[in-house]
Amino acid sequence: MPTDATDRLLLGPGPSNVHADVLAALARPTIGHLDPAFLSLLDGVQGALRRVFRSGDDALVLPLSATGSAGMEACLVNLLEPGDTAVVGVQGVFGERMCAIVERCGARAVRVEAEMGRILEPSRVRAEIERSRPRVVALVHAETSTGVAQPVEEIARAAREAGALMVLDCVTSLSGMDVRFDDWCIDAAYSGTQKCLACPPGLSPVAFGPRALERLRSRERPVQSWYLDLGLIGAYFGEQRVYHHTAPINMIYALDAALRRVLDEGLEARFARHREAHLHLVQGLEALGFEMQVAPRERLPMLNAVIPPVDDEAALRRRLLGEHGIEVGGGLGKLAGRIWRIGLMGENARREVVDRLLGALRSLL
Repeated sequence: MPTDATDRLLLGPGPSNVHADVLAALARPTIGHLDPAFLSLLDGVQGALRRVFRSGDDALVLPLSATGSAGMEACLVNLLEPGDTAVVGVQGVFGERMCAIVERCGARAVRVEAEMGRILEPSRVRAEIERSRPRVVALVHAETSTGVAQPVEEIARAAREAGALMVLDCVTSLSGMDVRFDDWCIDAAYSGTQKCLACPPGLSPVAFGPRALERLRSRERPVQSWYLDLGLIGAYFGEQRVYHHTAPINMIYALDAALRRVLDEGLEARFARHREAHLHLVQGLEALGFEMQVAPRERLPMLNAVIPPVDDEAALRRRLLGEHGIEVGGGLGKLAGRIWRIGLMGENARREVVDRLLGALRSLL
């Protein structure tokens, strides 16, 4: 039976379904972005984001008024100047996007590449860091286009030893798997609200550590983007509250509610829930003839790249949406037409959600 579009189960690469508490927060009355009540709530949101990133109080952590791709751009344009070098890990679409932004900064992008669906071996990235002596090293922690979980710690340590700044894309990983900003020697990181945080799209949580903030203060040229200049934005999110732009009040209400759900559940419990839902999905899909694109030790729990047992994967996806109201994503780049990307993010990382998907697939196959 066709389903109403308001009852979609969002099992693609994002956005994910949002809890009723978060939707209710969106509907709260709007107040001014300099109202003391809002500024107090904003302080709480920044503190909660520090706990989720596992960063110290010396980091600038804030919800950027833009999506995750703007978080990527903010990190790179604030840390790079023309003539700088950045070593970028490329094993999917979002590593490619990093390279494009680096080059628009007038910097040189040195690519370390792996096949889509495979990790970048840390030893290869370390060797390039030692050879290039870059200003910045940039990695995607959870590559949404391939479902690969990239090891970070060894590469980040190598960047720190070389005096480079480590930038980490946590758009898909934050609050769905462990991210340790301080322990892993990360200098700048960004995420998006619409994935494992289970909030509507529209904000990009970013974190800048002390070394990144010092780099920002010592730049020779202004940041090329006025809107994304964290020196300017930070003055609003700091003690001075200097006007920069009108914050999206209701989206920050929603993020506050979503973060409360994350922290009430507990990070470790949340990571375990994502992992358990992933394993249940893999078992059920393999029984239906699906194959996993990524090797077990390299798989993300919240974004599953799978090869369907049909010739026309797009037709099956359309039937899944039209007849059962379940959205899954197709492949990107070289994987377009070959894989599905099934997201189990935030509220959707639950056994009963997996069972609904598996039941629909059994009826269609």
